[in-house]
Amino acid sequence: MEDDVKPLLASERAGESYAGAERSVLESFDPRSKRPFHVEPRNIVEEDAQERVSAEASVMSSRVHYYGRLTGSSDRLLVPPDHVIPGPEEIYVYSPLGTAFKVEGSVDGSGKNPSIVTIFAIWNTMMGTSILSIPWGIKQAGFTFGILIIVSMGLLTLYCCYRVLKSRAAIPFIDTSDWEFPDVCRYYFGAFGQWSSLVFSMVSLIGAMVVYWVLMSNFLFNTGKFIYNFANNVSVADLEFGTNGSERVICPFPNTGHLNCTGDGFSATDNGTGTLFDKWWHKTNTIPFYLIILLLPLLNFRSASFFARFTFLGTISVVYLIVLVTLKAARLGFHLEFHWFESTQFFVAEFRLLFPQLTGVLTLAFFIHNCVITLLKNNKVQENNVRDLSVAYLLVGLTYLYVGILIFASFPSPPLTKDCIEPNFLDNFPSSDIMVFVARACLLFQMTTVYPLLGYLVRVQLMGQFFGNHYPSFFHVFTLNLFIVAAGVVMAKFFPNIGSIIRYSGATCGLAYVFVFPSVIHMISLRRAGELRWPSALFHSLLIVLGIANLVAQFLM
Repeated sequence: MEDDVKPLLASERAGESYAGAERSVLESFDPRSKRPFHVEPRNIVEEDAQERVSAEASVMSSRVHYYGRLTGSSDRLLVPPDHVIPGPEEIYVYSPLGTAFKVEGSVDGSGKNPSIVTIFAIWNTMMGTSILSIPWGIKQAGFTFGILIIVSMGLLTLYCCYRVLKSRAAIPFIDTSDWEFPDVCRYYFGAFGQWSSLVFSMVSLIGAMVVYWVLMSNFLFNTGKFIYNFANNVSVADLEFGTNGSERVICPFPNTGHLNCTGDGFSATDNGTGTLFDKWWHKTNTIPFYLIILLLPLLNFRSASFFARFTFLGTISVVYLIVLVTLKAARLGFHLEFHWFESTQFFVAEFRLLFPQLTGVLTLAFFIHNCVITLLKNNKVQENNVRDLSVAYLLVGLTYLYVGILIFASFPSPPLTKDCIEPNFLDNFPSSDIMVFVARACLLFQMTTVYPLLGYLVRVQLMGQFFGNHYPSFFHVFTLNLFIVAAGVVMAKFFPNIGSIIRYSGATCGLAYVFVFPSVIHMISLRRAGELRWPSALFHSLLIVLGIANLVAQFLM
């Protein structure tokens, strides 16, 4: 009876391959002329659930199930032939009661996304917390050199993403229609590829969760302080370090190198908001622990479908950030001087030796390589995948350039030095700023809904790999979540610098997913086909060297 409730195409792998590769052939012929077991529409239940399926329909179902049992998980030789498979308009689900129901929109393309939706889905997926650190990264690299690095890293990561997208097509005699990139790694590298892809995927996901915890602590602290100051009519205007007209901008550490930026312009003990409030509402001592009460229970949900409904908030938050940056830049004006190799009192050099910090941030900012195949599977016109991916990367690069250039150029220098730009550029605005308060509140709510989704992805990959079950028991899941939460709390208390966390995790996961695996797999596939030439081998070997150098440089800076 279990087989009776499956779709008419018994093998999912064969069905997906057939629907994708042979659709044009099916549409060019009359289904009645090629299928001796064509089932008339009158024999299929439409609205009346009591009408029975004819014997002819049952014969077709039995035939397809027979071929489905013969078909291996990756063997295309026994895929049901064309005259047995029903046409795209004739896919039905058979129930154990003998009735059949038409699957609406199953193969007519209605479940696919047009190019514009796919492009913005990729854009929305890449637009994460890294956007808050782009101005800081430009400051570390120098204004002119920083822009060149953003463009160069965008092109390099796009090419490597293209190699990931094309990696399945180079595997002969195997149906790879439902493979993801870790499956490709397992094919080429065996167990090493499988486990190493899991490790680096965990680095990217847990690294993102740690960054979220640090940012949520920051946003919750500033949001609470804004509400407290507003309710108690507390003014902090005189305690802000720098102003430019009506727009107040602060420099949290004006006399230091900003190695560990945790403040917001004035200490908690002298901000006039009261000793008791300062003691229990502290950015690093208390707030990271308060988040445990809210987020740890959410991580233990068996399903993350509820939180997936709020993914649209990411787009709203990014659009609001773009509007916020535009308005702030218009009010502050541009403050630029070009000094190529020597810093002045208020302006940094256009080229700085700290530029690897920006490359580390950008590796994660442009990172979508572990899910690009999944995102593009739902594209309605598969021939447009490369074009749509390129357009999405172009939009992401333009967004990063827009935010980074405007924040860096408009930062008031003088009277403040551009070295004051923080790894989270929102920290350069006081907690009393209403527009920034709205941005922090929106980002706090958005991250509260995304954080359990990231935890769910960690659980699915890790538990599925070790136990073959996404939710083996509450104890297993709770223990895993405790370790993840503990990592976030420790970093939020002792090292709340999101720029450094992003660049470390980005360079680590990017070494495998962005530079090494796509390049090595491409060279192996070319060599097996006898098409590997020395220019290609040299270029892809250089990509691997760049990935290694990027990772090593993060720990030397």
